[in-house]
Amino acid sequence: MNTKQYANKIIKDYSEKQTSKLDELKVLDRKVKKPARIFAYVFGTIASLVLGLGMCFAMKVFENTSTLMMIVGILIGLVGIFAVSINYFIYKKILERRKRKYSQQIIEKSNEILNEN
Repeated sequence: MNTKQYANKIIKDYSEKQTSKLDELKVLDRKVKKPARIFAYVFGTIASLVLGLGMCFAMKVFENTSTLMMIVGILIGLVGIFAVSINYFIYKKILERRKRKYSQQIIEKSNEILNEN
């Protein structure tokens, strides 16, 4: 990298950032999708851990596990299976609700971008 390129890079790093309408639209899109994704990842992880714990009890992985604990493990596993199964549907509902909340702003910003060109 020669000195002019380096100087231009430094200027670019330290100059004030200009946000475009497209950047604003991307931020709005992330604002809609991010909470739903975070919920889905966290809830899905917890649900799969519950399912795994139930499987451990049901298969008598732990020492001195009684038949009662096996039955409890099956029930815990069923709860985990149910939670994993509904995770996607909850994600879709959260995403749909957030899309409805921000749809007007996103459509307005998109129309502004389309009408500029």
